[in-house]
Amino acid sequence: MQDNKGDRFAPPIILFNSLLLPPSQTFVRSLGESLQNFTPYYVGSRRVRGLDLPSERTLVVNRGNLLGKVEEGNFKLFGFSPRLYRQIQKINPVLINAQFGLSGVLALPLARALRIPLLVHFRGADATVKEEYARYSSFNHWIYYRRRETLKRKTRLFIAVSNFIKTKLLEQGFPSEKVITLYDGINTKEFQPNPTVEREPVVLFVGRLTGKKGCEYLIKSMARIQSVLPDVELIIIGDGSLRSELEALAAKLLKRYQFLGFQPLNVVKSWMNRARLLAVPSVTTEEGDAEGLPTVVVEAQAMALPVLATFHAGIPEAVIDGETGFLVPERDYEGFAELGLRLLQDTQLWEHFSKQARKHMETKFDRSKQTQILEGIYQSVCTDKFEH
Repeated sequence: MQDNKGDRFAPPIILFNSLLLPPSQTFVRSLGESLQNFTPYYVGSRRVRGLDLPSERTLVVNRGNLLGKVEEGNFKLFGFSPRLYRQIQKINPVLINAQFGLSGVLALPLARALRIPLLVHFRGADATVKEEYARYSSFNHWIYYRRRETLKRKTRLFIAVSNFIKTKLLEQGFPSEKVITLYDGINTKEFQPNPTVEREPVVLFVGRLTGKKGCEYLIKSMARIQSVLPDVELIIIGDGSLRSELEALAAKLLKRYQFLGFQPLNVVKSWMNRARLLAVPSVTTEEGDAEGLPTVVVEAQAMALPVLATFHAGIPEAVIDGETGFLVPERDYEGFAELGLRLLQDTQLWEHFSKQARKHMETKFDRSKQTQILEGIYQSVCTDKFEH
């Protein structure tokens, strides 16, 4: 088999995600394209407007017509999609790595039919939102809770993106011998600062504008920061259901701010290189919705950008409080403002945090190292499959 790894045989695997691929899920594509010893095929229920994927390695149930909607419904309810199965059998994959728990249950019939191991990544809300809020929130959630016990039994391995997520899975009765923690990591060669670019008085936020991101508390804290340092500007990159509400709040409280909407990676990196501070004011919602470990926290530190964040979910596993950034309790916008001012005003402290942040990412979150670990897991699972 010839593949994108050159002349070397790299066994095909399936990265399964129900939707291929929303703009916020760059980490899925990054995972696949960083593999060295396996060839990733992206498989899902349907394509959505978002990230580009290699067309020759992308397969979906629903091809965008009326029949496709029927096929997608049959696939989700009954695991029935003969055309997709035939396409995948030609690939002859050695395993399926589903992204998120909801996609894991959709991939169960596929793994059973192909007789290959299933691994499932859990990344955030899929492990944290309370069942009473989530069960009937969508068709996929309803299916997830109907099949969750089967998922626990039939999945070979569950991969949590932080120890926080691992703990949540164990609390829900996932078998401890099947749950491991593996940080996604970052390409520290792609994400590295350009020292010739001068830092500006900018506080940067990057993320979806939803409840758990805590943006309202950031805007309130920025009002306090601007009362002391009126030249500091808040830059918000991202979009979501709360955008208009947050824009109204910013118009009321702030002097200098911009909502830039969703931006491509090169623009995000440029702002990370210009900003003085990345703000990550994440909170746990009433429904239990929480982060796993926000990728932006890792990306920013790789860019030598100190992080001001909350003690939330897996964030303390990536941000060393008082060394690579500052952490405050959730919703404490006054404390957020106080520590933000400290970092913005103390150049020596900022430079120390900046250097330590970059060093921490190189040591603990380098993608090439994390990918080697993941591929070792893939190899171990495949070897175990053939031995049994």
